[in-house]
Amino acid sequence: MGWDGDEAEWLELAQAGVLTSAQAIALAGRGIVRGRIKLAIWRRVCRGILVTHNGQLTRDQQLWVAVLVAGERAVLAGAAAAAEGGVRGLRGERIDVLVPAARKSSVRAPRLPPDMAGVRIHRTAILPADHQQVGRPPRTTTARSVVDAAAWAGSPADARLVLAAACQQRRVLPAEVVEVLAVLPTVRRRRLMLTTLADIDGGAEALSEIDFVWLCRRHKLPVPDRQVHRTDSHGHRRFLDAYWPEHRLHVEVDGAHHMDAGQWAADMLRQNEVWIAGDRILRFPAWLIRANPAAVADQLRIALIRSGMGAPIPLRVAAGLH
Repeated sequence: MGWDGDEAEWLELAQAGVLTSAQAIALAGRGIVRGRIKLAIWRRVCRGILVTHNGQLTRDQQLWVAVLVAGERAVLAGAAAAAEGGVRGLRGERIDVLVPAARKSSVRAPRLPPDMAGVRIHRTAILPADHQQVGRPPRTTTARSVVDAAAWAGSPADARLVLAAACQQRRVLPAEVVEVLAVLPTVRRRRLMLTTLADIDGGAEALSEIDFVWLCRRHKLPVPDRQVHRTDSHGHRRFLDAYWPEHRLHVEVDGAHHMDAGQWAADMLRQNEVWIAGDRILRFPAWLIRANPAAVADQLRIALIRSGMGAPIPLRVAAGLH
């Protein structure tokens, strides 16, 4: 048996040149497989997995290795699957894979070479057909991938980042992620995900805006309206990051782009127009909301009280800011 058949060529192409030992032997014969490995024409990646060259693994090949080492009915999952679905900025050092919980074989990944990303294999009892995406390699849908990536993220902030990135980039709708959560009642961080998705659906787009809403809830402050549109004195439509219409209080959350001089000048002119119209406006850099939320909450609380919020809530002023 040789390696020139149509089936062999198709399989090699379909799996980016990554094959299980069983696949290679079935197509080429044990002798040819051993010979090509011995002559360094092919490479053994790990126990049971070969690649039809002797160079470094590409990203596509890493993904295939992860799925094939996980075994029967394994699918790419989590951040790696979301990245394959088009979500940018989520690629990590580890590749997550899902396998059915009922499968009795081991889910421990074998020892892998230095040019292969780490692989973590998860069991799941809930993986309906509509959570699976046909692809090469097979993976979970973007909505399911985002849920798993948020559940497996290193921190709640990282989990919110996953949700914000996927929705902001229009790779998935909040409602689609909520549908996945509906059939995963015990998934880790489920409540956090539902709240974050509600914030996104309510108008918060950037992670800094989502962090700001969480700050308000954590410090028992009223949650603002988000992405409220107004028309300025020149007839231009403007969007406000956060707004309390009953208090005429407006908060802008400044990201790194506000370091640009032109953008800064334009924002200052827009802010002046808001002040002229009679609204109060507060501005906070995104990094301060994460680094010292108590200081932000204190200033926000004072502004709300002075605009008629009601009985004051005790202040917790951060040291060094006054």
